[in-house]
Amino acid sequence: MAISDFLAASDITSAISACKAKDSFSPKAFFKAVGLSKKTPTEIENVFKILDQDKSGFIEQDELQLFLQNFSKGARTLTAAETRSFLKEGDADGDGKIGWEEFSALIKSS
Repeated sequence: MAISDFLAASDITSAISACKAKDSFSPKAFFKAVGLSKKTPTEIENVFKILDQDKSGFIEQDELQLFLQNFSKGARTLTAAETRSFLKEGDADGDGKIGWEEFSALIKSS
């Protein structure tokens, strides 16, 4: 299972290009650009499972840092500031990680 199974390659390329500059990444803008905000709950859950690389049921800080690389192998890592901002935006319960429900809510608010 790959993210490209759920999202158009052209949308991924466009979204990655839009945040090439350091500190230009916005989760909501990215989700909208790749078309994730228009996907079904099942498709969103499948993307979540890909992003949750250690299969813990959460997307932790180290996984967030590599977020863009899940969409395109040559993409940059998120900066520390972008990672903190992403975590703050998505971590509704303040436990330091983003669970499935939090991820889904963040996408729906995009």
